[in-house]
Amino acid sequence: MGTRQSRPWIVSDELWSLIEPLLPEPAPKLVEGRPRVPDRQALCGILFVLHTGIQWEYLPQELGFGSGMTCWRRLAAWNEAGVWDQLHLVLLRKLRAAKQLDWSRAVIDSPRAGRSARPKSGPSPVDRARPGSKHHVVTDAQGIPLAVSLTGGNRNDVTQLLPLLDKIPAVAGVVGRPRRRPDALLADRAYDHDKYRRLLWDRGIRPVIAERGVEHGSGLGIFRWVVERTIAWLHGFRRLRIRWERRDDIHEAFLGLATCLITHRHVQRLC
Repeated sequence: MGTRQSRPWIVSDELWSLIEPLLPEPAPKLVEGRPRVPDRQALCGILFVLHTGIQWEYLPQELGFGSGMTCWRRLAAWNEAGVWDQLHLVLLRKLRAAKQLDWSRAVIDSPRAGRSARPKSGPSPVDRARPGSKHHVVTDAQGIPLAVSLTGGNRNDVTQLLPLLDKIPAVAGVVGRPRRRPDALLADRAYDHDKYRRLLWDRGIRPVIAERGVEHGSGLGIFRWVVERTIAWLHGFRRLRIRWERRDDIHEAFLGLATCLITHRHVQRLC
């Protein structure tokens, strides 16, 4: 137990049993050369980068991960194949089957993802127009992440409300239709807009959104803290604190992988 906590990039047998069936078949090698680095070792290397924030070229070779470029390519290929979205859905199904997903309300927030000058970035209106990105996060009532997305730091939070809700997968796991809509959605003043309240009602979701121009102390804090905790967990992965990746898909891959790891922690509590 202590080893796993001190080396969080080690992939457990239980987690690997969930990931391995989702990985695409490797392309056949056209020429002879070095043997292919096993997928599990490459995943450990990817997790090492995610947890430590180290640059790919400095990935320690002596730990058996393969080169940084090998791990980078593997991450890009798996993300393109939708591995992290599939894994996230598998984990959510396990939670719903155990009646551990609380659809009574969802909670949304959009923190900045550190400074950046990368493609999905823009001048932040709250940080002296420095370039940056935003992580948009929606969780269930307990803080279990249901969907995440990445935009430029200058993107208005409320414009991402419906796209983020649309990213919530249809979660089966119990008798009846798969579910993807919460009963209510809680949000802070950044989402205060009558148009979006109407659109939420049209989807059968009750909007519970703090209003601008009124005194602080809406009382939503006793429910909204769960999404702030989840965001703190996401940014506990050092690679997500600052946007280093030139390519959007690589940063989004790290974001999706981190979301799966957080969701997996909730699954582990079922055991």
